This record gives sequence, structure tokens and C-alpha cells, in this order.
Amino acid sequence: MLGTGMVGRTLGAKLRELGHEVTMGSRSGDNPEALAWAEGVGARVATFADAAEGAELLFNATNGGGSLAAIDSCDDSALDGKVLVDVANPLDFSQGFPPSLSIVNTDSLGERIQAAHPELRVVKTFNTVSAPVMVQPSLVPGHHNLFLCGNDAGAKAQVASLQQTFGWPAEDLLDLGDITMARGVEMYLPLWVRLFGAVGTPNFNVHIARG
Repeated sequence: MLGTGMVGRTLGAKLRELGHEVTMGSRSGDNPEALAWAEGVGARVATFADAAEGAELLFNATNGGGSLAAIDSCDDSALDGKVLVDVANPLDFSQGFPPSLSIVNTDSLGERIQAAHPELRVVKTFNTVSAPVMVQPSLVPGHHNLFLCGNDAGAKAQVASLQQTFGWPAEDLLDLGDITMARGVEMYLPLWVRLFGAVGTPNFNVHIARG
């Protein structure tokens, strides 16, 4: 898990609940808050590079502005052939709230990660829902959709299988295509922020109804 914030901790706790070994990667590897959290759930904390070294599956749960630097700090040999679940969004709070996007329209964070590290199999997903809904979709009643995109069909199938263990029904997982579709799901975030304000809770989602 690259990133020790709320999203990383929520995903990490769920993975530990399901019996997976989890290492939280941070810049220093000795983040006191991360260490206290990890001790409570039975995870460990390391630098980004050390976390990636021993991982079978990687999550990018860093702040979008720091994602490339975090991944760049890892050895190429530690990334080669691995699936990276990109949960981050390129939110820009420099002009206050609501945030804008630092990458938009003709590019995306997901694409930049894939271009910078072609040895990774990047799957963009989870980034359109709040952290609690990521790991407990039943917080939102009824059927609602989680999107995936990436260039590697096998990587997407692996991630979708993991998402089903989180409680996401297979029929609610919607594959949007290659990694360029990360543009669309990242550009959903400004709307998500406004919807959050309108409905008064982060525990909501969208459902694609077919006619």
C-alpha cells in the first residue's frame, strides 16, 4: 500500500481482515501515526521502495500530486510485471475548495503512471467512491457501479476478483476499457464533490441503468 492516509488505511484494514499481509509504504518508513495504525491491525510500515519490493499487488493510495514521486522512488525491479491499483485522484486545492484537477481532458494520472512505468500493469479503480464504500459497498443500498480501466485484461480480472471479496457483485463492476478511460473517472471527481455537498454524506454512488 503506497500511502498511509485515510484511503490507504481503510483499504489496508480490509485487506488484513481478509487475511492478506499488508505493508504500508510512506516517504520515511517511520511515520508515527502509520506505525500506530499498523500495530493495531497487524500490518507493517516501510518506505515506498521497501513496501513495493516484497509486494505481490500494489495500491497507489497517495495524494495524487505525489503519486509519481512515490512510485518513482521504487526500484524498477520491484515493479516489473506487478499490478498497481491506482486509487488516487489528481486533485488541486491550490485555489481552495472545491478542488480542480491538475491533470485533465487529454491526459490523466493513471495514464502518466502507466507511461512512466510501462513495467507496471496499472488498473484505475475505486477512485469514484469514498473510502468506506470502497470496502463496504452495502453502505449504499441496492445495485451501484464501480468502474475499472487499464490496458491489461488479466490485471483487471485479478483486481475485479479482489473487489468481489470486498462485497462488490461481479455484475456491478464495469470495465470501461483501456487506461485512457482514467480521464473520465478522474474528471468525475468535481461532480462527486458537489454531490457530497448536496446529499450530505460521502456514502453514495451512481448506478448505470440500461434501457
